[in-house]
Amino acid sequence: MELRLQKCELDQLDLLVKLSRKTFIDAFEKDNNPEDFENYLDFAFDPDRIADEVLNADSDFYFVYLNQEVVGYFKLNQLQAQTDIKDENSFELERIYVLNEFQGKQIGRWMLEQVKALAKHKNKTFVWLGVWEHNTKAIAFYEVYGFQKFGTHPYYIGKDKQTDWLMRCDIDQ
Repeated sequence: MELRLQKCELDQLDLLVKLSRKTFIDAFEKDNNPEDFENYLDFAFDPDRIADEVLNADSDFYFVYLNQEVVGYFKLNQLQAQTDIKDENSFELERIYVLNEFQGKQIGRWMLEQVKALAKHKNKTFVWLGVWEHNTKAIAFYEVYGFQKFGTHPYYIGKDKQTDWLMRCDIDQ
């Protein structure tokens, strides 16, 4: 299995929006109020909004390819693009998703290794993320790879206020 990473560019916006919506729907639609969920999708994955995020110098989206097929993606924020911490020594891993049909193939592990390598390359001392407190599978996954809970923050799906755990992983320099 040969995986590769490619930074997403603006001319790939349609693919990014489609992948973002699909993976988010697959992961969370069943657990949320349909109206709140639809409102969130329309807001969070609006093509103009995603274009602004792609163009932000402090945010980077990366596609993960298996051979020639996109199987997942992640988004890294630094400095002022971070949603909470805004520490110059950190990356926020805001999104990390693998398409359902490719889960269970160690792609998520590989993606986290790439995130850590990018952080080390940029001299970051830690990576942090927010994960829904009820997403126990993801929490367990992050814990296996060195992330530990350090706080919480609210996360809204439409009008529904949910709680995310904030988790961090220190980067060995």
